Amino acid sequence: WQVDRDENGVIVADPDRFPSGMKALADYVHSRGLKFGLYSDAGSATCKGRPGSRGHQFQDARTYAAWGVDYLKYDWCNNEGQNSKAAYMTMRDALITAGRPVVFSICEWGSTKPWEWGKGIGHLWRSTGDISDIFKGKINWGGLGVLDIIDLQVDLWRYAGPGHWNDPDMLEVGNGGMTYDEYVTHFSMWCMLAAPLMAGNDLRTMDKETISILTNTEAIAINQDPLGKQAIRFLDMGEQEIWVKWLENNEMAVCFLNRSDNAWNSAYDWTRLNIYHDGRAIDFSEKRYSMRDLWKHENIGATDGPLALDIPPHGILLLRLSPR
Repeated sequence: WQVDRDENGVIVADPDRFPSGMKALADYVHSRGLKFGLYSDAGSATCKGRPGSRGHQFQDARTYAAWGVDYLKYDWCNNEGQNSKAAYMTMRDALITAGRPVVFSICEWGSTKPWEWGKGIGHLWRSTGDISDIFKGKINWGGLGVLDIIDLQVDLWRYAGPGHWNDPDMLEVGNGGMTYDEYVTHFSMWCMLAAPLMAGNDLRTMDKETISILTNTEAIAINQDPLGKQAIRFLDMGEQEIWVKWLENNEMAVCFLNRSDNAWNSAYDWTRLNIYHDGRAIDFSEKRYSMRDLWKHENIGATDGPLALDIPPHGILLLRLSPR
């Protein structure tokens, strides 16, 4: 959106793309009941070579506040060797000084472990490189598949919580590179990871399957649970994994993830293993939970008997467990 700076150093928006100006655009977005997000960069130029904010942080923050910006994604291209923590602190201070509440997204791709220093500076931080619309592997420009990104989140659960989130990048649901089952897995795991849910598809051309995934309120409720816990990988069996996310009211979400190219057909015995994590222990031989399938939207029994698994290749079973 940015093309230049004027004689006073004020950032100039592209007059061809935004002929009414950014304030008018923000007002329109707000009139639709939405928030207005903007992109900039901590370096001298953005990743596409447009003007960055380095040296103009406080000036830009005042401009954003005047426009009505609610969310700032702050990238890390052309950073010219800056200290990342110091660079993001400077923009944080500028946003606070400008006086408008802005959600601040740190986007240095996890290169300097922002989960270790980002709390209190940004509200979320990218924990990986860019996502791509594939399930596993990398594409030629380095975009990561969904499974690659999930693997990079395994040890980051302790850094996430209300107001400070790991961000595994936007959702690819509906962009056409994956199957329906893979998109369901993608969305379910982002919900389990307490990740920001940002649609990365064209909202004007969504098919019914895409809408059904992005508007699954039961899955979204797992993501938005007030405890703000990120899921742990409770059990790693190679091609099959079980993830657990603590929820309020002593509930939990359990996601059976099938990474394999083959279906996962078996029976899972809840009493075989206790869940130990974060000072809590769940003994299923002593505590009984009801189970709800969050994609079928059905109650499917309780944990006092084996659970029949019939999970397609690259698919999931997402459950909400409630004490009985």
